[in-house]
Amino acid sequence: MGLLSFADQHLGGEAAHTLVAPRAAIAWDILVVDDDPEVHGVTRLVLKGFEYDGRPLRILSAHDSNEAKHFLSEENDIALILLDVVMERDMAGLDLVRYIRENLQNHDIRIVLRTGQPGVAPEDSVIRAYDINDYKSKTELTATKLNTLLYAALRSYRDICLLNNHRRGLERMIEALSEVAQARSVSNFASAVLGQLANLINLSDAQYWNVLTAFAEVKESPNYRLLAMTGNGMENADPATWPTKLPATLDAKLRRAFDAKQSQADGSDYVGFFRTTKGSENLLYLSDCGVLSAVNLKLLELYCANVAVAYENLLLHEEVEDSQRELIYTLGEAVEQRSKETGGHLRRVAAISQMLAQDYGLDPGEVELIRIAAPLHDVGKIGIPDAVLNKPGKHSESETVIMQTHAMMGFEMLNKSDKRIMKRGAVIALQHHEKWDGSGYPAGLSGEAIDISARITALADVFDALGSKRCYKEAWDPQAIVAEIEHGRGTHFEPRLVALLLSRLPDYLNLRVLYPD
Repeated sequence: MGLLSFADQHLGGEAAHTLVAPRAAIAWDILVVDDDPEVHGVTRLVLKGFEYDGRPLRILSAHDSNEAKHFLSEENDIALILLDVVMERDMAGLDLVRYIRENLQNHDIRIVLRTGQPGVAPEDSVIRAYDINDYKSKTELTATKLNTLLYAALRSYRDICLLNNHRRGLERMIEALSEVAQARSVSNFASAVLGQLANLINLSDAQYWNVLTAFAEVKESPNYRLLAMTGNGMENADPATWPTKLPATLDAKLRRAFDAKQSQADGSDYVGFFRTTKGSENLLYLSDCGVLSAVNLKLLELYCANVAVAYENLLLHEEVEDSQRELIYTLGEAVEQRSKETGGHLRRVAAISQMLAQDYGLDPGEVELIRIAAPLHDVGKIGIPDAVLNKPGKHSESETVIMQTHAMMGFEMLNKSDKRIMKRGAVIALQHHEKWDGSGYPAGLSGEAIDISARITALADVFDALGSKRCYKEAWDPQAIVAEIEHGRGTHFEPRLVALLLSRLPDYLNLRVLYPD
């Protein structure tokens, strides 16, 4: 398992040095392609005991192009080919070069041509026409020169592989950050960070803990808050089942990194300490991850630095949206108080609309937008005179006309803003009295010409209003509400929405308990 917390900045110097992986003694694969058996024997004899960068050689032998192609298909990390030109055909070696570069699209492997018949393939024309890295006559390749050739070729191959690893790592990091950036909540963000971290440096298990800023100076007992976890089947587990108390050994590891304010390595475990630009301190814990390579360490450092920025932006975004929601509810409740409606109506309409939007299959972003904007549906009532708004009896024809103007007034109030919540609220305010059969107002829209957010809010509004006491009526019982909603199926309301609501009626009715008047 492992543990993660969002943010930044630089891995501690000592930790970074201790975490650089020792180079494993994995052999360099060298492929000798030549139809002369003696060439293979001499090459093995001369290169016996050769090492470069702490790694020995593994020499593979092919006696013609077909054998060479077999090795190339089976081995994915051949560093160098020592290739004869004339084998089963005069140009067999050159044809193999084209096969490697054009068919296999392998431009990393180093290719050195060795020929005993330089006149068949002149050096200048071959180097000009073929993507090879060196051209040698067999007579000039003494033991010293062959060793020198290998040092140069392997150094070049090593550097190419390193650049490729950095490129692939950067590509993975960009993809990971792109996925993380799409998260719209802290919990989703935390899970996305962990999931992409595992992909980034090939880890399977991780957890995400946060050191609360308020407790940052409590050195003896910092308070850790688990934000997300992966591995051991926990990524889909109920957060209520997550551990609340850390094992003593894990707590000690986290505390050491927290107190030292730098990343720590402990065997195969890693604890990263990061501080955001706003001062919050976070810990990344990875267990059984092995010794991280220098490349993975750098990727981890860059990834967490970018995640820190994204996390702070997300928190700021959530704070702004929370403020917007509070303002929306405050504005809506001011209208409710004028019309003497019940206090929980707006919150229930928002919750019902959210559930309906989810059940309808809208994407999460659209669901959230409808949830936030739905309480603005009746904001235009602020412009309706009290005598009409709060009349206990049935409206006269002229009063009905006045009352119906609240849809357009709400639209005009909200549509002046360029913010997406207000724009969506304007559409809902304008269209929430339109009806599926076209008999509604103000434009007589019908069917799917009515925006889905307005169709949803219309049903949510009526469903809750029927169960609420108003100045002109008492609250209806559930059976009467269901009968009225059924009566409006296909005329007032979209049939599919009615079916969705009635299929989960107890859940929708329970919202009155969750958001009482």
